[in-house]
Amino acid sequence: MILTSGVNHGIRNSLPHVLGVNIGFPVMIIAVGLGVMALFQQLPWLHQLIQVISIGYLAYLAFKIATMSVNNELKENKKPINFLQAAAFQWVNPKAWVMSVSAIVAFSTPDANILEQVAIIAGFYFAFGLPCSFAWLFVGKWLRNILTHENYVKRFNLIMAAALLSSLYPMINEIINTYT
Repeated sequence: MILTSGVNHGIRNSLPHVLGVNIGFPVMIIAVGLGVMALFQQLPWLHQLIQVISIGYLAYLAFKIATMSVNNELKENKKPINFLQAAAFQWVNPKAWVMSVSAIVAFSTPDANILEQVAIIAGFYFAFGLPCSFAWLFVGKWLRNILTHENYVKRFNLIMAAALLSSLYPMINEIINTYT
């Protein structure tokens, strides 16, 4: 999504998106580490509900990417995802859930201070996620310079939308296998 934002909106306009992801995700790790997992254990249906909401939201984002106007006049006025939208997106992003739960399970121990461990894990994600996000953003900006023809941008957006939709397969498959 950050790559696509870099292509369609440039670096400066995409900064709130990058910061929203890279602040929102560590906040999610802290919340997951300090209790959301306990809530899922008590209410397993809540986890499934979040999965279904995630699939719907990601499919909606794929549609928005695929149908994004490439008219230069509209492109200039189109707003990228803002800070709060990017931070909130982490809560419906299935990859964010998998990464946060996996990190808490893999890099914490029950006999140590959980708050300290969760803070360290969140700090590492922030420290390494921010440069990685900027790398995606700069690649997007570089591609923007290459994708100068309207047809190229449209094809790029369709490929990015298809990639996003294909990332939903494991979650959809998990839900189907749960009920079959």
